[in-house]
Amino acid sequence: MSVLRSMVRMALSLAGIAVVLSSVARCGNEDAGPKVSWSSPADGAEVFGIARLKVKASSSEGVSEVKFYCDSVSSAHLIGTITSPVDSLYTQAWYTTTVQNGEHTLHAVAVDAKGKSAQASRTLTVGNVTRAMAIADKVTWTKWTPQSDAHPPVLDADFSQYFYAPEQLGGPINTPGAEDSPFITPDGNNLYFFFTPDMNIDATKQLLDRVTGIYWSQKTGSTWSEPQRVWLNYYDDPALDGAQTILGNTMWFASVRAGVKREIDLYSAELVDGRWSNWTNLGEPLNVEYQVGELHISADGNHVYFHSRRPGGKGGMDIWVTSKVDGQWQTPQNVAAVNTEYDDGYPYLSEDGNELWFNRNYAIYRSVRSNGEWQAPEMVVSPLAGEPTLDRQGNLYFVHHFYDDSANKIWEADIYVCRRK
Repeated sequence: MSVLRSMVRMALSLAGIAVVLSSVARCGNEDAGPKVSWSSPADGAEVFGIARLKVKASSSEGVSEVKFYCDSVSSAHLIGTITSPVDSLYTQAWYTTTVQNGEHTLHAVAVDAKGKSAQASRTLTVGNVTRAMAIADKVTWTKWTPQSDAHPPVLDADFSQYFYAPEQLGGPINTPGAEDSPFITPDGNNLYFFFTPDMNIDATKQLLDRVTGIYWSQKTGSTWSEPQRVWLNYYDDPALDGAQTILGNTMWFASVRAGVKREIDLYSAELVDGRWSNWTNLGEPLNVEYQVGELHISADGNHVYFHSRRPGGKGGMDIWVTSKVDGQWQTPQNVAAVNTEYDDGYPYLSEDGNELWFNRNYAIYRSVRSNGEWQAPEMVVSPLAGEPTLDRQGNLYFVHHFYDDSANKIWEADIYVCRRK
């Protein structure tokens, strides 16, 4: 019996120890709180434009959110809050242009369902390139002006009753670099354009120079703001973007980047909280089957006028139109009335749909729709003028290229305007 009693006492003692250990384990788990660790970018990395901040976070109680901060864990330095992980990662887009270039410390703070938190930090270097920085090495160059231009744009006499003579838009829009491919919103207050510091360097260098791309300037009164880069890619996914057209909160643009089906594909982006995001390849049939080039979307969103060298045209580059029926883009139709054996392209459709503006032989032409038919085009501005875009008041914006006869070369491009009388 004594042996049996000893065994019982030992069993009870062991059971008690197990209960204590279990309690200690539970207390340990409760006290541990969440865990958080950085996945990318790497510590010490140099970033620019938009960076994807990624962390892993876990907790036995479940992670309720991860907050990202720059330099200080305070509301004034909050980058953003993520509540739903994707592939077990909490990912936050960080627009590095909101801070100065140089070293910054980022903090990721994970909070679990019981309000306990954990923090992990990472030090990065921001290295954005502005237009001013990109053209700083051109200080010895002479900025092309209307006075030094041997081939200034001239308004055709037949249109002088409608427009004032072409004038350079000036600063801060134009620089010694190349401003090209303008698009003006109908209200006349938002100008988008393509910029590269040197239009004569190889496109592969432009792709990696951190500054070539789409820019945006806003007009207040009669003054244009300093143009800001429109980032449509992450810094570690290089892209060369341009040829933008905008309808409401949607931008269509051309891009060279990983994943394109041809040399240049069409993409779209959405304006969300003041930033262009959710960029997406427009896919088929627009990109490969229809071979859609630079384009303009009608005001109702149901027609896209574009240029292309697709088969069936009159020769060279032609203007085509595809229409949306039941949500599907239909087989493009050649806009035969405006096309020639030359290159006809870079179309712009007026807001009322009754004027088609385009390029031919480095000049701007206009065709008017009458009784549903496009009429014979008339030349409006030449030479070396192109990519017309108009606001609701009828002001005509376009790009003008500066041609150097002695070098047999185009050195620069600026945005010009013919104001409506």
